[in-house]
Amino acid sequence: MTEQRLREILNRFPHLRVLIVGDFFLDHYLHIDRALSETSLETGLEAYQVVGIRNSPGAGGTVANNLRALDVQTYALTLIGQDGHGYDLLHELRKRGVHVDGVLQHPSRFTPTYTKPMLRERDGRVHEINRLDIKNRVPLEPEWDERLITKLREMVPEMDGVIVADQVEERNCGVVTDRVREEICQLAQEYPARVFFADSRARIGEYHHVCIKPNQREAMRVFDPDWEGSCSPQQAREVGARLRQRTGKPVFVTVGEAGVLVIEPKRISHVPAVPQRGDIDIVGAGDSTSAGTVSALCAGANLIESAQVGQLVASITVQQIGTTGIATRDQVLRRLTEAREWGWKELA
Repeated sequence: MTEQRLREILNRFPHLRVLIVGDFFLDHYLHIDRALSETSLETGLEAYQVVGIRNSPGAGGTVANNLRALDVQTYALTLIGQDGHGYDLLHELRKRGVHVDGVLQHPSRFTPTYTKPMLRERDGRVHEINRLDIKNRVPLEPEWDERLITKLREMVPEMDGVIVADQVEERNCGVVTDRVREEICQLAQEYPARVFFADSRARIGEYHHVCIKPNQREAMRVFDPDWEGSCSPQQAREVGARLRQRTGKPVFVTVGEAGVLVIEPKRISHVPAVPQRGDIDIVGAGDSTSAGTVSALCAGANLIESAQVGQLVASITVQQIGTTGIATRDQVLRRLTEAREWGWKELA
């Protein structure tokens, strides 16, 4: 890809409208200073002292963060609770410029939240201690399925692309229930000119007529639910080809630090990851890959170019330690030059 071609693709991003449908979490960071710890009079246990609070949209919200950093017009369709965490999540989405008219609030369900205590030890070392997860563990009621589907049908015709964030592993307990997934696949058939792109931890094999982006483990488990271990390059290619036949659309199989395989009907291409310098934090790398890839697809890039843009975006976000990073269009353009200096092979 030439610098001019990348610039052409990136220049189209502000004109794009992309919908994220699925699970939005609140990442709730508590910054703790152990030097200030007290002893609880009631229990005798150490009482951590919180000196800072930071909130960030997570799961589908991480994709939204990345799309907005790339100047893409971003729309959210999700279901959260009528609670304090829901208030915080909506505040963070609005602050980033995400359109939230599609955010429904349920009177008795939780806003899914990952509370992440970040402990600063007395020697200055900072590390995350046990995370506290809040999520819904009962299926969503059918009437709320229908409300989500009604919104989905209203919004899709106005969009250039749709990203499905199917985060919750417990069946029908998140936003992307069986009924909602069925409707997404139907809409993908009805609107073939739109880009439909799904990321799912547990049910990637249930999508049809939609581009999908599994990692190696997710891909292998479609055909062998108990699969564990390491996946060889040949296995990744074979399982990717089987998934492409199943979904009827291109498949992007992420292969960790090796990059991504792009599976087309008559070709399998390997787009390597950008070589790294210094420490990295891979949290959110998959979401940033999705944001870059889908934005490029919607901008008219071909599959290989889109995968390359996804890898450039991810190479920037993983360098941001202790947070789910973002990348701007200017950073992506600069990274192309840097990546080549670092020996990046754009196509293996």
